[in-house]
Amino acid sequence: MDRLQGARTRQTGYDIDGDEIHYPTRPVDKEKAEQELVINIKKATNPDETAPKQKHVRKCIVYTWDYHSSISFWTGLRVQPILADEVQTFKALITVHKVLQEGHPITIKEAHGQTGWLETCARTVGHETPKGYGTLIRAYVQYILAKLRFHRMRPEFNGLFEYEEYVTLKGVDDPNEGYEIISDLMGLQDQIDSFQRMIFAHFRHSANNECRISALVPLVKESWGIYRFITSMLRAMHRRTTDTDALEPLRTRFSSQHYNLRKFYYECSNLKYLTSLINVPKLGQDPPNLMDKGSAPDLPARPTTAAKSPTPPPAAPSPVVDIGEQARMLKQYEEQQAALVAAREAEERRRLELEAQQRAEFERRQQEQLEKERLAQEQLMQQQMMQYNNQAAQQMHELERELLAMRGQYERDQLMLEQYDRRVKALEGELAGVQMHINQQFQSKDDLIKQLQDQVTLWRNKYEALAKLYSQLRTEHLDMLQKYKQMQLKANSAQEAIDKMERMERDIKAKNLELADMIRERDRARFDLDRQKASHKDEIDRLRRELNFANERAEDASRSKSSEVSSVLAKYNRQLSELEDSLRAKQIQIDDLLTKLQNVDQDMERLREEKDQEIAILQESMDSTIQQLADVQQTQNIAEEATNAQIDTLILDNRKKLNQIIDSILQACMQKVDEATYELESPTQAGNLNSTPEYTLSMIEKAINNATEFAIIFNLYIGGEVGGDHVDVIKGANELAQSLADVLISTKGVTRLADDEASDKLINVAKNAGDVGIRLFLNLQSYKLDLLRDSTQRKEVATRNNAEIRGALTKLSEAIDKLLPKGQAALSKANGDIGDLVEQEMMGAAKAIEAATQRLQELIARPRDTDRFSAVDLKVHDSILAAALAITNAIARLIQAATESQQEIVNKGKGASTSQQFYKKNNRWTEGLISAARAVAFATNLLIESADGVLSGTHSLEQLIVASNEVAGATAQLVAASRVKADLMSKTQERLELAAKAVTEAVKALVRQVKAITAKQAEDEAVDYNAMPALEFKRREMEQQVEILRLEKELGAARHRLGAMRRAGYHTEETD
Repeated sequence: MDRLQGARTRQTGYDIDGDEIHYPTRPVDKEKAEQELVINIKKATNPDETAPKQKHVRKCIVYTWDYHSSISFWTGLRVQPILADEVQTFKALITVHKVLQEGHPITIKEAHGQTGWLETCARTVGHETPKGYGTLIRAYVQYILAKLRFHRMRPEFNGLFEYEEYVTLKGVDDPNEGYEIISDLMGLQDQIDSFQRMIFAHFRHSANNECRISALVPLVKESWGIYRFITSMLRAMHRRTTDTDALEPLRTRFSSQHYNLRKFYYECSNLKYLTSLINVPKLGQDPPNLMDKGSAPDLPARPTTAAKSPTPPPAAPSPVVDIGEQARMLKQYEEQQAALVAAREAEERRRLELEAQQRAEFERRQQEQLEKERLAQEQLMQQQMMQYNNQAAQQMHELERELLAMRGQYERDQLMLEQYDRRVKALEGELAGVQMHINQQFQSKDDLIKQLQDQVTLWRNKYEALAKLYSQLRTEHLDMLQKYKQMQLKANSAQEAIDKMERMERDIKAKNLELADMIRERDRARFDLDRQKASHKDEIDRLRRELNFANERAEDASRSKSSEVSSVLAKYNRQLSELEDSLRAKQIQIDDLLTKLQNVDQDMERLREEKDQEIAILQESMDSTIQQLADVQQTQNIAEEATNAQIDTLILDNRKKLNQIIDSILQACMQKVDEATYELESPTQAGNLNSTPEYTLSMIEKAINNATEFAIIFNLYIGGEVGGDHVDVIKGANELAQSLADVLISTKGVTRLADDEASDKLINVAKNAGDVGIRLFLNLQSYKLDLLRDSTQRKEVATRNNAEIRGALTKLSEAIDKLLPKGQAALSKANGDIGDLVEQEMMGAAKAIEAATQRLQELIARPRDTDRFSAVDLKVHDSILAAALAITNAIARLIQAATESQQEIVNKGKGASTSQQFYKKNNRWTEGLISAARAVAFATNLLIESADGVLSGTHSLEQLIVASNEVAGATAQLVAASRVKADLMSKTQERLELAAKAVTEAVKALVRQVKAITAKQAEDEAVDYNAMPALEFKRREMEQQVEILRLEKELGAARHRLGAMRRAGYHTEETD
């Protein structure tokens, strides 16, 4: 690795500015290498719950060594949808850890600027995730951040904490002062131990643990490097210190870590997958002896003063030891001590001589450097003198260049003013569109208020009718009581009176029961009325507040925009006039100076020819002229700087105002999505009842595309690039908000096809998507983006929120996918030509319309049954057939217009690709189109069958109305499916809308005729209640109330059965 690093370090050069440029040691294309790097990152962080492959991680590491940079690696991680999946996030952290360990040393330095992204990885996961990686991800991020903090404080360490590499970088092998370093390394080792315990605790017995095991690989390598480093450092410190008690805390902690590490390595050695990747180290039962030298390098001797070793105390006399031998040994010991002292003094003298030589060499080099600086200053003075002699001619050229520059600046200012005028006009157009949209909202809210007032009036009428009935019953009750008292007085002596009294008591009890029932009914109605009044009052108050707020906002916006536009135009005109006056004044000054300079040159030429003696005087006059020119130039520079400062201030003010406009647009988008979310959660709103899962999926696909386009346009707007104008941002925001609102309303309508539990889940997922959309518009407002200084971080905000909303819409799409018919094959997986399939469905619908028209004509042409039906009935039948024929003709035109619109959409959208590729790419829209065509054909057949049944007497008029409503719903579904992909102001789409309107009008005409016939029949069967006796009237009234309760009960049961039948019928497999 050292040889590789040294060879690559030599492949450097310098660019024109003096910055260092690195060239790879092998012939590679950087653009191709970056593309391969993105592919390797994508493969290493795929969502499969497996370990990142070593070859992909190795290529990321080699890239950092090739280009001595890791910026592209971090950029590749950010563009991947890593944060949307917990497995991808965990695999990305493993890849980052390995690159930090084995990548180029610059990787660790550049990783300090990526801590924000790492913290985002920890925040995006919840506490309880489906696959159990949430806790592991947060712990892993904490460990990587701790590792980066350690490397920031100790930059001499490499990624694997190798001792030899540390000694080479540090330049010394004296770690006597490494007590703090060892403590920091032991703290990092404790974090490794805590994290590996957490990984083992999160193993799943019934699942694949390969991804979790792969995180242990870098931990084993890193812990082994730290263990060897600490061992070497502690041995060196024990050799150099005599106070071993000071190292006792380190020894105790080292022993504890030794046993924990031995247990960790033993558990790793039992994992076959781990042992197939690396060799797991094996530690002994007991910690190593720190007093032993081991493999650590020896430490240099510190300079010490010569001192005599203490003489050992004399030993006790022994009869077997000779005194002469003792004296000889003592003398030999003293000679050895003297030799050691002499050697130390010689070593000290050599060291002092070496330091003296180094100081002399340093002083010599310093003198040489001073001499070089003196020569350079002399050369600089000579060059300045030469430049001074040529300054007069240069001043003239500089003035001419400045004049040209000022003219160019004037032309650029003109272009900028024209651009601002165009932007102001575009903003005025957008403001007019917003005002129109606000007026439409006001109209819809007024209609809603009117409906609520009608409901309140209806409940008030019901309450008044019940109150009148209660007063009548109460009066009758009082009359009965009075009669009962009179009869009781008269019947004291007669059995007949007693019988009458008993009958009266029974009647009174029955009346009391009826009165109690009526009182309960009155109380229930009063409670319902109060509840409805409260809810309607709250709704009306909320709508009035929103209406007032919208009016105030619209008025403020119109006043502020008009005043701002007028002030900006006035300021532009005023500054333009000031610039023109300044340019004219400067032009006059320049002309005067040019005239003076020409006169001076002429005088100099004449005087040079006449008298050579006056050269000194002419030189002095020329110097004065040059000084005047310099003063004029300085004055012009000051004026130009002031002008530029004013222009910059004007540009900043205009940008601030435009940002305010964009913020208001984003707030309007937030309000639109919030209103759609309220309608989604409101139990009183049914959403789009004509929507189907296929149509809703196509709307989701459109919303995803709009979100991506809006994020791209917003990033271009932040970077000031082409395609990022304010108009594009406003247009993209409105399109995204409208598509999100359509998705939420369509999702609300689709819930009618699901059961209660699935419907609640679907609403929760859709609400989450709406909340993410609101958060997107909120995070992109200027006051939040101003908190970020770097434009890259601002672009990351749009990219990150785009990824979140795409993820939320994808989850909603998956939830709606469950509502699709189980037997219906996905069009994206179809092997045949999808274009043929779509054309077949459209042709099938057209053929069904033709068959229906032919059948209606046959019904009209068949002979009349005058014996069975009267002339009035035959006239009614003819009117019904004529209305049905008008509907089928309108539907035929609708199918033709829909076919033309579909062909236009395909021709414009496919580009250079084929129609089949376009259908497969937009498979959701294709499924919705096919479903809508089938619905139109089915509704038409149902209408014809109902009309035939009414003529033959097997069907009722209500069935004909239901069939007509089905036709209207299918027509709306077909128009909505075509509108998703249609262009704005498309002629074919306009014809389709007109055809749909014609179908709707024909359906309304048929419904009006049927209702008129029903009303005529009811009028014929009407009963004259004024001539009816009171008892009969009362009996019929009670019977009608009982009938109403029975019918309401049956209506609720029928609606429940209808919902179940629709859900069951939609989810069953479709038959031919």
